[in-house]
Amino acid sequence: MRELLRTNDPTVIAFAEALLDGEGIGCFVLDANTSILEGSIGILPRRMMVAERDLFMARHVMRDNGVTVSE
Repeated sequence: MRELLRTNDPTVIAFAEALLDGEGIGCFVLDANTSILEGSIGILPRRMMVAERDLFMARHVMRDNGVTVSE
């Protein structure tokens, strides 16, 4: 698994998941449950991971839709 993006914004995560799902690319969001530890203030970013084989296409889909990706 490789990191596709990292963000504090839950709407970006939801949008990215929808885009990837539409392209048939599986993803996994890490750190989604850290709100329990941080007190739900949203300071810790969530990381979206994709399989190594899907990384190139996933980055292409994100950039085409204006989502900033990790390098």
